Amino acid sequence: MQNSQTYVSPEQFAANRANAAGSTGPRTPDGKARSSQNARKHGFAAAAYTIPRLEDIDEIAELRESVIDLYKPTNAQELFAVERIAITQQSMNRAARLEAGTLTTCLNDVLNLRERPLMEMDPEMYGGGEPGKQQVKNYLLAEGFRRSVGACNVIHLCMRYNAQAERLYRRAVQDFERIKSLRSPLEGSEPPVAQTNPIPPEPTQTEPLTHSEPAPETTPAAAQNTSEPSETPDGSHTSHYNGCICDLCLADRAKKALLAENSRPKSDV
Repeated sequence: MQNSQTYVSPEQFAANRANAAGSTGPRTPDGKARSSQNARKHGFAAAAYTIPRLEDIDEIAELRESVIDLYKPTNAQELFAVERIAITQQSMNRAARLEAGTLTTCLNDVLNLRERPLMEMDPEMYGGGEPGKQQVKNYLLAEGFRRSVGACNVIHLCMRYNAQAERLYRRAVQDFERIKSLRSPLEGSEPPVAQTNPIPPEPTQTEPLTHSEPAPETTPAAAQNTSEPSETPDGSHTSHYNGCICDLCLADRAKKALLAENSRPKSDV
């Protein structure tokens, strides 16, 4: 008898093939990029980058999803760079909370001071009237800040941590852009857009003639042949061209015309 756990009836086998044929998988580039990272779905553990009882685990997970939707990584290296962007964003949020907590501590130290009384604000600062509640809070916060700076370097470390978080965020974005520039055309990079109306190149401009070098004037006869020398009446070849109007050339052409006229056969009258 065949094992019922491994036996598949022909009807069930045909149904499985029909269901598999109907599933074509992702079709869009974004869907293909997401499906290519299914194997690394659990590679990013949000709890590893979260402070217990202070930060929500979903906070950095939402940051990761938002940067993936924005930058759309197409391979493992791009995905790693995008995850670094999310982590540095979480660091900047943490630095902002640290700054708020540090200033809260400064204000609390002033309010709970028991060794000596608080220095009240000079009445000249608010014109003899009653200072506003927000003005009193600002004054006490600044007083606590001044005493904290003189007592320890917590404020300085907080400022350095904030600047370091912002610097790491910018570096993570630059690293992703560098990796993205190495993307091959088969990985989803857009081809360059051809110009539909390219600007034609400007024609080369010749140097204009100066006033001291006027352009030579040529007659139509001279433009036809300016290089072949003609025979002058004395029989010597000179640089005269056909159509030259010097005395020798005019006499030569008149002589040739007279000879041609005399050589014509005369018709009987």
